[in-house]
Amino acid sequence: MTMVPVSSSNLEAVGYDASSQTLRIRFHSGTYDYFGVPSHIHQGLMSASSKGSYHATYIKNSYPYSQV
Repeated sequence: MTMVPVSSSNLEAVGYDASSQTLRIRFHSGTYDYFGVPSHIHQGLMSASSKGSYHATYIKNSYPYSQV
């Protein structure tokens, strides 16, 4: 999975695998995979002005995840 650096005070990089709908987010504190994430959520994260706020609102408590 290719990780793309992002401009954020909380997130370092984001990757997405459309075939498995897995979103990988590398935070300053660790890396997490989120499962069953539709592509429009990934696109929304990448275009959000605040990546941290988007993650907290639309991803954090909405999808199962595990630390990588």
